[in-house]
Amino acid sequence: MSGELSAPQIGRRVAFFGGSFDPPHLGHLAIARAARDAFHLDRVLFAPVGAQPLKPEGSSASFEDRLAMTRLAIENEPGFELSLADAPKSSPARSPQQPPDYSPNYTIDTLEGLRAEFGPACALYCLMGADAFFGLRRWHRAAEIPYAAALIVASRPPGSRSQQPLDGPGQPLDELTSALPPGLALEPAPDPERNESDRNQSGANESGIAVRAFVIVNPAGKRAPFYVLPGLDVEISASHIRDQIRDQLRESTREAIRKPAPPVSSIEASRVAQPGSAAVKSMLPVAVADYIRANGLYR
Repeated sequence: MSGELSAPQIGRRVAFFGGSFDPPHLGHLAIARAARDAFHLDRVLFAPVGAQPLKPEGSSASFEDRLAMTRLAIENEPGFELSLADAPKSSPARSPQQPPDYSPNYTIDTLEGLRAEFGPACALYCLMGADAFFGLRRWHRAAEIPYAAALIVASRPPGSRSQQPLDGPGQPLDELTSALPPGLALEPAPDPERNESDRNQSGANESGIAVRAFVIVNPAGKRAPFYVLPGLDVEISASHIRDQIRDQLRESTREAIRKPAPPVSSIEASRVAQPGSAAVKSMLPVAVADYIRANGLYR
């Protein structure tokens, strides 16, 4: 199920971190580091998705490129591992010579598969950014996801979609509840249920990472823990990075036309320009920026 992973030992703490990673950037790493340190995670599974149901147009880079970039991004990061849990699905009827079946990958299916693989003794979490959380109600079988793995949501910084970070001053509990799938309610975690949070909070104090604990309740009264990391202030968008690289390419091509000697093809210009600006480099791990440039991605 998880490709390069072996099953964790009994009692281990594992977070699934899925996404396009198109490309993986420093914001992804900041979220994962904060969760790892605050929750004492043994492993964070970075799982590039094969086909996102909510992105029918697909990713800009191929799955193979996104997998390679993610591997480079998490290299030498303690506890970070590449996972194939959300890889493109292959139909049993297809031959090895045929391309993979890019049918949609659903998070609930992936989490249930990981739960079955790792067993009940493993504490399984699902890590996501604030933008993903605020789109959660559109996901397949969304109301079941918090019960497959405890949600850890990284707050957006001020200046994003909301002027307040998740659980920040002026952001009432009902605003968080409104982002949940229909039928789910959110409550502050009462003292008897704060054991997990208290342990996290003590770790957070050591690492300087705040954790807010809540409880999700469904109509049947089933309860699931829900955590928010309200203090992250990294605002990086993968789509913004792609746009920046394309803008650089267009500018380099225009410059090459204005200065035709020596002649520079658009492909050569892309390999020189991508990603060249300090703004783009500041958002990407060095190895990822080098990979994008070497392979002419996001032209």
